[in-house]
Amino acid sequence: MNRPVQFGIGYVARARGLNGQVVVRTFDPASRALEEVDRVLLRLKDGSVRKLRIGARSSRSSEWVLSLEGVADRTAAEGLVGASVSVFREDLKPPVEGEYFQGDLVGLEAVDESGRILGKVEEVWNTGPVPNLVIRSVELGELLVPFADDFVRSVDLAAGRVVLRPPEIIE
Repeated sequence: MNRPVQFGIGYVARARGLNGQVVVRTFDPASRALEEVDRVLLRLKDGSVRKLRIGARSSRSSEWVLSLEGVADRTAAEGLVGASVSVFREDLKPPVEGEYFQGDLVGLEAVDESGRILGKVEEVWNTGPVPNLVIRSVELGELLVPFADDFVRSVDLAAGRVVLRPPEIIE
């Protein structure tokens, strides 16, 4: 299975101040990815892509204030509002055993413990205390399965598969 080269981690929510700073909201409030990297990839609303180095950063909760190289004033920062923000896999420390980049879970085939195909992991939502796998299939529609030990039995990235004990509602 091909693993993503970049991970979408959030979006530019607004400009801040007069010196070109932007506020980035992360999809996962617990994400510390912007602490680890020196550059980001922005996909602007017009479809263009910009790789920018981070000059300075600070955070609170799921918001990060970034100074980006080449973004020197408020007008330039406002032009980035709405852009999706990604980081490069190669810039991140590898996850420890038993942990996964959420972007690596997208695309995995989801099966139950008996091997029945439930669908494909299409997204990971961070809407509560644990992420939820969004699994879509023709037969079952859309399923949300908490990414927690009670529901996720194993993850095999090499085989492209996640084995689940789904909530009773779909059994």
